[in-house]
Amino acid sequence: MTPLRKRMINDMTVRGLTENTMRLYLHSVSGLACHYKRSPEKISAKEVQDYLLHLHEERGLTWQSCNCVRHGIRFLYRITLGRPDPHFYVPGAKTPSKLPEILNHDELVRLFSVTTNIRHRALLMTAYAAGLRASEICHLQVSDIDSGRMCLRIDQGKGNKDRYVPLSQRLLTQLRDYWRHQRPQTWLFPSRYSDRPLTRRGAGHIFHRAKEKAGITKSGGIHSLRHCYATGLLEAGVELPVIQRRLGHRSIRSTMRYLHLAREKTSATPSPLDLLEFPKAVPA
Repeated sequence: MTPLRKRMINDMTVRGLTENTMRLYLHSVSGLACHYKRSPEKISAKEVQDYLLHLHEERGLTWQSCNCVRHGIRFLYRITLGRPDPHFYVPGAKTPSKLPEILNHDELVRLFSVTTNIRHRALLMTAYAAGLRASEICHLQVSDIDSGRMCLRIDQGKGNKDRYVPLSQRLLTQLRDYWRHQRPQTWLFPSRYSDRPLTRRGAGHIFHRAKEKAGITKSGGIHSLRHCYATGLLEAGVELPVIQRRLGHRSIRSTMRYLHLAREKTSATPSPLDLLEFPKAVPA
């Protein structure tokens, strides 16, 4: 490990950046160094800008991906190397404004109904009924289920924040059935081959297999279940600040995007999962 890399890791650690963010930032800086075959300390601002253009025009990276690289490089130069903004500037990349595709009622029912693996079904229902990010689903522990208060504890979600989300009776029943069959110990959804939690990639694979089996062609990964959760609450008449707290959004602006996805509001409901009607077949 080079001294510069170690300094950057220390700077990110003391600022509380998540493990995934640290990995992305280091990968961005490593790519820059490999491209010019010299230390980032000796790479000029113009060269950085040329590199970002190269990523977009020659390597075909989207502007969103270029923005991720930009943030990592900017952290190195502004924080670790201490270069002031007037002497170093990475142009911001424009990200197209796109709304996610929301699964409708029938598609959600099909998704859960075709998932006969009880572990997979419990995972997908938890993602939808609690509106969790993939990383939050994977790091749920059995002790995070509070059936007495009917809530789930989300430990150190995005932004290193804890929060509680309501636990619907239907989800609790599903999780109890799953626990009786597989008896997870520490992690609610452990990896199949170790005592570590399931990875985000593993959770995404479970969702895509279920979506394919259900014949759903809409784009989006497992995070789309979180979008469905938020939109369902909004359509049920739940106020934006309440949805903001449940989703763990730092800014209400992040929550307001769902105003563009919701239909007319109907009567309030504690959980969108309770609105779905499933066939009577019991999962294997």
